[in-house]
Amino acid sequence: MSKPGTHIFKQFQAMYPDDATCLAKLMQVNYGGTEIVCPGCGVDTKFHPLQKRRAFVCQHCGHHIYPAAGTIFHKSRTNLTKWFFAMYLMTSTRHGVAAKEVERQLGVTYKCAWRMCHELRKLMASADYGGPLGGPGKHVEIDETVMGGFQTHKERKAKGSNKSLVFGMVERNGTLRTGPIPDLSQFTLEPIVRENVVEGTPISADEWDSYNDLSYGYELGRVNHSKKQWKVGVHHTNTIEGHWGHFKRAVLGTHVHISAKHMWKYTAEFNYRRNYRHSHVAMFDRLVAAFALPRLQDV
Repeated sequence: MSKPGTHIFKQFQAMYPDDATCLAKLMQVNYGGTEIVCPGCGVDTKFHPLQKRRAFVCQHCGHHIYPAAGTIFHKSRTNLTKWFFAMYLMTSTRHGVAAKEVERQLGVTYKCAWRMCHELRKLMASADYGGPLGGPGKHVEIDETVMGGFQTHKERKAKGSNKSLVFGMVERNGTLRTGPIPDLSQFTLEPIVRENVVEGTPISADEWDSYNDLSYGYELGRVNHSKKQWKVGVHHTNTIEGHWGHFKRAVLGTHVHISAKHMWKYTAEFNYRRNYRHSHVAMFDRLVAAFALPRLQDV
């Protein structure tokens, strides 16, 4: 019987068997391949890989190109295949992958695995769709939640201590966007909605008072959860609450707890994975394409 994750590694190995293949992919993403116009001499020529450097050299003038420069691989001594496999792992699961598991799978130190995971979460944030939500024929749900963190006995006595507030917006059958917020006031929540959701879009929200003024500019519908009201006509917040449930279960089962300092990275990771969940290949390829300089444009 094969070990857990063996089939995942075999799939990955078929795509990226060595560092040279990974570096060639970076060259393709950043410069369009190895047959390009040389930035040094201006000649349409071919670049060849160097054996002991993460670089390609122009066969005409000897100009060097370093495809990993400016990316998360810059100045990293960790093999590119390990970086790419970490990306593959993080896009192959619904619940995310703990740094301890990355340590075991890649054979690196925990400190290295932890850093790799956080760098990849930041990459997911940059690769995710950043355009407007809503618009004609779309319906957006908004909601807030509280994420718990690890607490000492003394901290438990202070109500709400070491907790993270997270706000989310999701199109039904569409894009999700969530992130940490400092408070639940109208002055915080309303500008976020107006900045991200197209004016005139139908919005479903709960009874929280901070949403009241969204009736100006949006088709606002409310459900009152305190009165056990879960749906009023087309209005409900079941989609976004379903994501909160999945997020919290995944955190509890995989990461145990998340500090407020790093919450934005984890929300970005789960946003990205949900938004491109229909195709693992597309999810992985888009993440690789995010190494392009300038970064991947929103489409």
